[in-house]
This record gives sequence, C-alpha cells and structure tokens, in this order.
Amino acid sequence: MSDEKTPDSVEAKAPSAAKPPKEKPPAVEDKPFVNFMQEDFIPALQKGLKEEGISDISLSLEKKGIEVKGFGPSPDCWQLIGRWNSGYKQPRQFNVYFFDENINGSKGFSYSESDAKASTLESFRIDERKADLKLLVFWTLQRLNAQKWLVRN
Repeated sequence: MSDEKTPDSVEAKAPSAAKPPKEKPPAVEDKPFVNFMQEDFIPALQKGLKEEGISDISLSLEKKGIEVKGFGPSPDCWQLIGRWNSGYKQPRQFNVYFFDENINGSKGFSYSESDAKASTLESFRIDERKADLKLLVFWTLQRLNAQKWLVRN
C-alpha cells in the first residue's frame, strides 16, 4: 500500500501548485483618452510618418467643431490634426475625429489641400470592435496612403 496517497502528501503539493498569477501592466490604451493621444498615439504616428518620408508634419490634438463644407454647426469633438507641405509645396491637412472621446468609439476622417476646407466627412474604421495603438497608427497611414499622399503611383 505504499502507492496510496495520504492526505499529508496532497497538502504538501498544494502550496507549490498555487502560484499567484502575474499581474499584467495596464495597456497604454487604458489611459485617459487625452493622455493616450498625446503620450502614445501622436509620437507613434509621427514615427510612422517619418518612416514614410514625411518629416515636416505637425500633429496636434484639439477639441473643436467640425470644419467641413456644408456641415452645419456641430458639437465640439476631439480631433487629431495633421498638417504638412507636400513635395509640391502644397499644404495638406487631415483630421481624424473621435466623436466619443474614446479610441473604440465612433471616428471620422477628412482631408483638404491648399488650405481649403474639407469637402467630405467620412466614417473611419467603424467596423472594428477593438482598436489599439498599432492599429490606429496603421489605419491612419493606410488612409493617407489611399489618398496617395504617402506613395505616388
């Protein structure tokens, strides 16, 4: 009967098996919206744009009304605004709108050239359930590339 386990041998193994789970540090996306945008998203997007050859860009986060032609008065919302001159010295601007002050909430996108007001407000990544820093940077670069502002045909 030496193969039988005694209650003492089971108790002796229990403490070693019950290791406390390691706590994960909070994700950068869990920061308050403005802190995440200023401390993480803007620097990461700046780096991504620089890798695409856009180094003279100004990125800012502002809470203001939507300035699109034909769009009536609107409540203020947070906007990431990017401004730069293209190779032809033509000023360009894009806006990413965060209507819900949340990276996973409703978002919009507009762009303009030559200091004109944007003429279209588009939905931006409305089909995605969960956004993170890498995805937001990727989506923004992808949208600018679709506009042919990063790579020429």
